[in-house]
Amino acid sequence: MEEAKLPSCLPWPALSSSQGYKVSIIEGPGVPMVSLHSTDNPAKYFILESNSMLKEAILKKIVKSEVKTIHIDDYELPLQLSFPKDFTDRNKYALLLIMDEEPGSQLVTDKFHIDWDSVLVDTDSIIIARFDGRGSGFQGLKILQEIHRRLGSVEVKDQITAVKFLLKLPYIDSNRLSIFGKGYGGYVASMILKSDEKLFKCGSVIAPITDLKLYASAFSERYLGMPSKEESTYQASSVLHNIHGLKEENILIIHGTADTKVHFQHSAELIKHLIKAEVNYTMQVYPDEGHSISEKSKYHLYSTILRFFSDCLKEEISMIPQEPEEEDE
Repeated sequence: MEEAKLPSCLPWPALSSSQGYKVSIIEGPGVPMVSLHSTDNPAKYFILESNSMLKEAILKKIVKSEVKTIHIDDYELPLQLSFPKDFTDRNKYALLLIMDEEPGSQLVTDKFHIDWDSVLVDTDSIIIARFDGRGSGFQGLKILQEIHRRLGSVEVKDQITAVKFLLKLPYIDSNRLSIFGKGYGGYVASMILKSDEKLFKCGSVIAPITDLKLYASAFSERYLGMPSKEESTYQASSVLHNIHGLKEENILIIHGTADTKVHFQHSAELIKHLIKAEVNYTMQVYPDEGHSISEKSKYHLYSTILRFFSDCLKEEISMIPQEPEEEDE
């Protein structure tokens, strides 16, 4: 085992039963690593997992990120941007806004992250944005509880405010904005896409919650109350209500038919309303797949999402018509 020097700031360790040793897991911002420390002499330790192969593989592909602060209703809320490696503020870049999967979660962290969206940053020079608005976690109970009885309104308003903040930056192309969300994130993304704010060129949702009456009652009733007493609240919070706002959008819907967390009925109802409103959409179904798409289908899933956003956000080059050459007399 290799002895090495670690950062002075370590996360919460796991102690052995004898309390003689502790395991420390560093999750970021660099490549994660695991080390074993003696509680008698913490200066001496051994690296259990350095992830050196991963570090070497992504050495030239590490994404530069920056955290900005947005002020909304006396709150200071974090916005994280991931930039292409050759980023310059003299160029215009497409933007992908990624939604969180559930209330109380946190997107803006120093935790190491590499996923399908990292490919868009690296190969398509797309800026990725993550924003923890009201309803997100780890920022105090007041922010967390702001969405009580207001699902589909407060968090939607905050995300739109974040996008309008980004549009003031000189390097964001206002004509190439997109949005992505899964589960609850797909719900928020859908609510944003159907809003009066026509900011996005396209959006993709995976297993989106479309009607909270169809979702887990423990969740829905905790945030909105009893359906029998709060009919108007449930209707206002439904993606299916006033679906005509999606008419001009380019949408990719993805869902597994065996999803037990967000039943396929959510997407089926959405499609039914989209057809009725004559809205164009693209649907990718994964038969017998659950909420988390299995490894055997993930390559196809990621390829589908990447191709959708790459095609949607590619820079359009305007062709200047050539004047016909004059014939010699």
